[in-house]
Amino acid sequence: MFLQAALNGDRIHPAVPRHSTAIAREARSAIDAGAHSVHVHAFDEQGRETLYGQACAKVLRAIRALCPATPISLTTSATIVRDPATRYRTVERWHELPDLVTANQGEAGIVELCELLLARGVGIEAGLLTVEDARAFVRSGLATRCRRVLIEPLEDDPEVSLENAARIEDILHQAGITLEQVHHGFGAACWQVNRRALARGHGIRTGLEDVTVLPDGSDAQGNRDLVAAAADLIRKHLRGAI
Repeated sequence: MFLQAALNGDRIHPAVPRHSTAIAREARSAIDAGAHSVHVHAFDEQGRETLYGQACAKVLRAIRALCPATPISLTTSATIVRDPATRYRTVERWHELPDLVTANQGEAGIVELCELLLARGVGIEAGLLTVEDARAFVRSGLATRCRRVLIEPLEDDPEVSLENAARIEDILHQAGITLEQVHHGFGAACWQVNRRALARGHGIRTGLEDVTVLPDGSDAQGNRDLVAAAADLIRKHLRGAI
């Protein structure tokens, strides 16, 4: 079963990697712990998230040097570049391309950005954070060309998060979309969303971008701990132990 490690994002935590070398080391550690793919954000020299090509290329090269066979997913989040036209022009200038991008389907201009990247051979992970995102994705017609969907409810409340994951999944089912699904939550809801996904035969994501505690509630030291815990959940699921 598929396991992706989300290594950084805007998470404030002492173990979150921001420099390309540190991101690459975390990627290697996550792969060694059981991840099949890594999702990353690039940072500029001031430690701010960026979509600029030079910083993104530096991260991609560093990861590929240590993890040559690992698919790399790069963010395109509008929280980094809010204006859709500016974001499009920024991504259009990328000279080194990731294997995949996450593309949050509720964002303005996301369909055009996906079309740009698909034309350049980049795989799309369609991010569905809300029920409205799922409906927009169905309307977009992108599904047949995406690599997978990420079902990623934002709510900290586990019950609400689980309910929304189920609603998003149902919208996809009703639309006949059979893409591979990878589920994750945020904060307190993360592990519950992961467990529900495994029970339904879906892949999962974990990492410091999503959560900082282990399934037992203890603090994770870093991405390796989280990935190892997720890999253990997968093993237990496959044995029928959860």
